[in-house]
Amino acid sequence: MATFFFGRRPLSDLSIATHRQSIVPRAPLQQRLISIVEPVVNAAGFELVELRFVLEQGGWTLRVAVDLPLEQHGDRDEVPSDRVDLTACEELSRELSAVLDVEDPIPQAFNLEVSSPGIDRPLRTAGHFAYFAGSEAKIQLTAPLQLPGGERRNFKGILQGVDGGQVLIECDGETFRLPIDDVEHAKLVPDWDAVMKGKSGHGRVADRASPIKPGHRPSHKRREHAPGEGSSSHRAPVTDEMAADAENKEQG
Repeated sequence: MATFFFGRRPLSDLSIATHRQSIVPRAPLQQRLISIVEPVVNAAGFELVELRFVLEQGGWTLRVAVDLPLEQHGDRDEVPSDRVDLTACEELSRELSAVLDVEDPIPQAFNLEVSSPGIDRPLRTAGHFAYFAGSEAKIQLTAPLQLPGGERRNFKGILQGVDGGQVLIECDGETFRLPIDDVEHAKLVPDWDAVMKGKSGHGRVADRASPIKPGHRPSHKRREHAPGEGSSSHRAPVTDEMAADAENKEQG
C-alpha cells in the first residue's frame, strides 16, 4: 500500500488524554471535506475510496484513500496490474494540500495522509457495495438498528448487493438491509488463503473452497430485514505475521 504524509500546518499542542483515537462525525464536516477532495481526486484519474478525519496521539490526521476506478480493475479475483503508487500519492497530496489551503475547511492543525486502499479495502459508495457483492465485509453503522433481540450496530457477512439506498448483507443466514447513508465505516474482509496464493482476496465467498467445520450444519434460512426489523432468534508476498497483524488490527 503506497502512503504519503504531508504536514499542512505545524501541529499545535492538543489534549488527547481521554481517547487514543476519536472520529469526527460524518456530517457536516465529513461531507464538506468530501465535496472538496473528491473532485480533485477524480480530476487526477482516481476514485475516492475513503476519507476520515481522526484524532490520534500525534494530532489530527486527514486520511484519504484513493484507487483506480473500479471499471479499470478487471477480474476481481486477480491483483490489478496497475496500482496507485507512491509517486501518484505524492503528487495528489500536493494538489489536495493546495486546495485545502484555499478552502480552509479545518480550523485546527492537521496532517494529510494519502494512500492506496490496502487489502482490507474500505467501502463507501453504492457502487463499491454493488461491485463487491458476494465478498465478505464488515459494516458499522453510525447508530444501531433497533431489533426485537436488541440493538445491533456491527455486521459481518456476505454482501448481497444494493437495493435503492440500502446495502444488503447476509449474516448467519439472515439478510439485513442497511441504509448506506447510515454506514459509519465498512471494509472488505480479505481471504488470506487467496492472498497467500497471489490473488486479491476479494473474490466471491461462494467460489472459495472452504471446508465445513465438523458438526456444523450451514443454515439455509434467508429473510430480509429492513431497519427496525429483526431476525427470529502489488503481489508482494504476505507473511503469517502480516496476516496476524491485520487480524489484530481488525479486532482493535
